[in-house]
Amino acid sequence: MCGFLVSINNKFSSKELNSALKLLNHRGPDNSQSLIINENYFGHTRLAIIDLDSRSNQPFQKKSYLIVYNGEIYNYLELIKEHNLKVETASDTEVVLEMYIKYGEKCLEYFNGMFAFIIYDMKTQDTFVARDRLGIKPLYYYKANKICIYASEIAPIQNLVNEKFDEFGIRQYRKLRMTIKGHTIYNNINMLEGGHYFYKDKLFRYWDLKIDKKQIPTDDELKETIFNSIQIRKRSDVSVGSFLSGGLDSTILSHILKPNDTWSVGFKNHNEFKWGELANKSISSCFNKIVINEIEFLDAIKKIIDRRREPLSVPNEVMIYFMSKYVKHKNTVILSGEGADELFYGYDRIFKWAFNQNKNINIKDFDEKYCYGTNKDDEIIDYALSGLPGLSVLDKISYFFQIHHLHGLLRRLDSSTMLCSIEARVPFVDHNLIELVTGTPFNWRLNEVIKAPLKRIFYKDISFDIINRKKVGFPAPLDKIFYQKVNKGNTFMDKWLIYNLKEVGYYN
Repeated sequence: MCGFLVSINNKFSSKELNSALKLLNHRGPDNSQSLIINENYFGHTRLAIIDLDSRSNQPFQKKSYLIVYNGEIYNYLELIKEHNLKVETASDTEVVLEMYIKYGEKCLEYFNGMFAFIIYDMKTQDTFVARDRLGIKPLYYYKANKICIYASEIAPIQNLVNEKFDEFGIRQYRKLRMTIKGHTIYNNINMLEGGHYFYKDKLFRYWDLKIDKKQIPTDDELKETIFNSIQIRKRSDVSVGSFLSGGLDSTILSHILKPNDTWSVGFKNHNEFKWGELANKSISSCFNKIVINEIEFLDAIKKIIDRRREPLSVPNEVMIYFMSKYVKHKNTVILSGEGADELFYGYDRIFKWAFNQNKNINIKDFDEKYCYGTNKDDEIIDYALSGLPGLSVLDKISYFFQIHHLHGLLRRLDSSTMLCSIEARVPFVDHNLIELVTGTPFNWRLNEVIKAPLKRIFYKDISFDIINRKKVGFPAPLDKIFYQKVNKGNTFMDKWLIYNLKEVGYYN
């Protein structure tokens, strides 16, 4: 939806801050403005999605409160009615602020959506900073030298403070192709983790994934929850489309959404277009096929890293970026299928392994089944797996995928789409759906059939061939792209990781 930059106890000039804010223009091309209150800077760039009127521009003020906000609260209309809110705009931004004024930090319990926001009380000078349950929308922060900076991306923070690389974060990236538990690749720049908030500079957790065993939902209950999750994400004052690879997840959401436009991307001789066309037969959308080549792929890596100041996680991040550039010509909002594999055990090889283990996770086995590349770093794997809740290995691995692995995919999706000024929504990451399914038996989610519940309840709606095809997901031919491009590394995934670190400036 938007981007923001906030500096508390500000020590920077307006020129420096406004220059840093411009680095977020792609997140909000429709409006940009800033305020300085009590020596604190609040900057915002807006991508208008709900209530296109300028009355909903930010920073948004009401009574003694100010908010800068990135995301969408999908149930904002219900909240207005259920809580008797007095609003003057048609935006969810005002609803977030009204709910906070009424309930304080407990307002977070009522929100169904993706969000990162900062609310400032101009009377008490207290700051409330919050992020959605699963961390769909990004929130980075820098705390050092009595300064606190919050932003939607690393780039504006790094533009102000120019921090050095954090070796522990670099090691996480090389081993896990992402950073986890709030780390980034820079010293003193962290992520507020999903399900957390800051209040008066203290960190609190308001939501966590409950992995307790629970009753299996009926097919009707599951289907209705998925249907409602997709339907509520149609709310928008701009056009909505969907990604359609022709895989199970994107086909289900596109079938329910019935958008005017669906989108796929690939190389001339390396794509999933035939599957997308098959899926589209029951949808009857305008199926848009985006074709790229190897030179464009490499150029895009450099451009993306230069804008976001972080290495990319997986190659299809570039594919999503290319597709999003074309999506912007027709749609400002796009639906994507992230989250289904984590919830319904779509990564069957590792979940089957976890199900058959004893109480302790074998680091070597996890490395072999999860980690890419040949770099060895057991300390990083041990750190990633430490503190995971649950009595069984399956519980712990399920938590890891739902909280940590998924977060990496969500960062990838947000970055690639927002660079092109479109907003991606993820129906399978609705917390109501996650809470319904988490803790259900392994054999219900994965038996002889991968993603058995999804295939069972939607088999009448989509093609039998799509029900039974293997997962791919916008593939990229790394062997062809990186042939003789990177000398270091034993595999093409090694070359991918090293190439990214070189582009971000870690390797000279």
